[in-house]
Amino acid sequence: MDGVQNLPPHLQGEFMKTLEQMQMKDSLTMYNTLVERCFGTCVSSFRSKSLDKYETTCVENCAERYIKMTQRVGLRFAEHQAMQQKRAADAAGAK
Repeated sequence: MDGVQNLPPHLQGEFMKTLEQMQMKDSLTMYNTLVERCFGTCVSSFRSKSLDKYETTCVENCAERYIKMTQRVGLRFAEHQAMQQKRAADAAGAK
């Protein structure tokens, strides 16, 4: 993100708008995936308008596990990116 300050002001605005749109799309994709996965796994009966106790518990547990998993993956990705940046900086400093 350091390179954003080097952009002309009008391009900075466009970049930030595009970044916000990408983040919104990613959030909606994650939400839709969570709903599809947990609903498909936990809901098997359509006999009533509401979920029964088992289905409710299953959906809650599924959603919690999914969110924890995506957070963990995001954290590992950030760690990996930081390691790669450090390696690149070390390699550039060694030259």
